[in-house]
Amino acid sequence: MRQEIDWPTYIFCMEQLLEVPLDDERRKELAVQLTRMAGMAAPLMAFELPQRQEVAGVYKL
Repeated sequence: MRQEIDWPTYIFCMEQLLEVPLDDERRKELAVQLTRMAGMAAPLMAFELPQRQEVAGVYKL
């Protein structure tokens, strides 16, 4: 199930958290770029990886 992200709210929260004030034009362009990146990442995130019994060796002394 894919969940849509409310980019304007996310940007507002990050702006407050990071104390980085942005003007409306920058917020709008940032939302466009984040939407594009999320779109590019979606097929990669949807790709199922095979289950592995052991992902790495276990070393013991």
